[in-house]
Amino acid sequence: MKKLNYIINNTLQLKKVTYLLIVLNLVSHGALSQNDSTIVFSFDAYMDIVKTQHPIAKLAELQLLKGEATLLKSKGGFDPKVYTDVSEKYFDDKQYYSLLYGGLKIPTWFGIELKAAYEQNQGSFLNPENNTPGSGLWYAGISVPIGQRLFIDKRRAELRQAKLYKESTEAERAIILNEILYEAGKVYWDWFKAYNIVLVYENTLELAQQRYQAVKQAAFLGDRAAIDTLEAGIQVQNRKLSLQQAQLDLVNSSILLSVYLWIDGVVPLEIAEGTVPKLIDSLEEVSLHERFYTHLDTLISNHPMLQQNRYKIAQLEIDKRWKKEQLKPVLNLKYNAIAQPVNGDVFAAYSPNNYTWGLEFSMPIFLRKERGNLKLANVNIQEAEFNLATKQATLTYKARASLNEWETTKEQQNMFTQTVKDYRNLLEGEHKMFDAGESSLFMVNSRETSYINAQVKLIDILVKNRKARLTTSYAFGILNQ
Repeated sequence: MKKLNYIINNTLQLKKVTYLLIVLNLVSHGALSQNDSTIVFSFDAYMDIVKTQHPIAKLAELQLLKGEATLLKSKGGFDPKVYTDVSEKYFDDKQYYSLLYGGLKIPTWFGIELKAAYEQNQGSFLNPENNTPGSGLWYAGISVPIGQRLFIDKRRAELRQAKLYKESTEAERAIILNEILYEAGKVYWDWFKAYNIVLVYENTLELAQQRYQAVKQAAFLGDRAAIDTLEAGIQVQNRKLSLQQAQLDLVNSSILLSVYLWIDGVVPLEIAEGTVPKLIDSLEEVSLHERFYTHLDTLISNHPMLQQNRYKIAQLEIDKRWKKEQLKPVLNLKYNAIAQPVNGDVFAAYSPNNYTWGLEFSMPIFLRKERGNLKLANVNIQEAEFNLATKQATLTYKARASLNEWETTKEQQNMFTQTVKDYRNLLEGEHKMFDAGESSLFMVNSRETSYINAQVKLIDILVKNRKARLTTSYAFGILNQ
């Protein structure tokens, strides 16, 4: 309890310290850039933290441990086994019997079981078949399945399935990371969008306030109509409202961004004050890689989700083979060589004529259970194959759609960048005409509104482009690479 209280009381301090350590580490590696009190949090730095520190990312790593543990467990089916059985009976001051039997069993991959044992029995009322020499008897034997379990048995089936499961955990890990990085990446670009829109409205509010003061002064001097001050004041109020909404969106997006920031999957972090994303002008241009088109089918076939389905089908095939094997009768041949030790030498009195052997046979008459299990195994394989085909078609569509959106939004971004410049030139020209008395405040506000809308639309297009890039990597299952 003291330890728990200590952790709780120091959580806030730990969050500050660990976040500071992350910031310093990322700055030193060039992932973050710092200017005075402003820390620029890049997309790559953010995604790296999510990939290595988020609880879901830690959960993804546990999948590998599950695969290793499952494989180790299945290998236990082939572990040699030491056994012993001691049984004695005493009554009326007599030893009725004393039975001692123990040995070692060694299962092998081929279904054959090796056996070494020792038996020593004595007593006044001992069953004659249990009689042994005073020094006991040694056994060395073998059990061979001739019918069922000759080519595959439950232990071999489980081991093969465990090996496939271990490989499938790599795909499961990639799927989990792909999902969490995709969700986290979209949140980052929403934060980026909200911040840059705030900058737009902060700038326009400042311009509106400056224009209001200028119009107010001009009206006082009689150079402008008094009604112009009312219109200029309304624009200031509208800009304030737009800025407040943009700031609210930024605060909410910052809170959501913090949800994905952790230390070792245990300590949640918060965005430090003064942390901002990159500005639009500082973003590097990301071109669409040709390999996405030329190797689309190959990239899709390597998607971890499809790989996982293939592993599942392979496991079902092994299960089907084991179910089919159970249609055979159980026919086991057992042979044990017997030797009596003489002066501690087991082979001194060995004779090939001393042995025990046995034959075990069993088989259901109608095999309804076995035939039913085999039919279910076939159905399960067909279901998995249909799911695989459906998922592959869906992933191919999503990949092509994201590539198209990536390419289209890139063209729109390039085109609309020039459109924004044109709107700015129109606004600057209208300002000059307004200052010369050749334009109205209405026209200036109209040009400014168009310029603001164009800037916001450009930010929206750019974010769509980056999200399309993110979706493309997600559709190909390579976000964690």
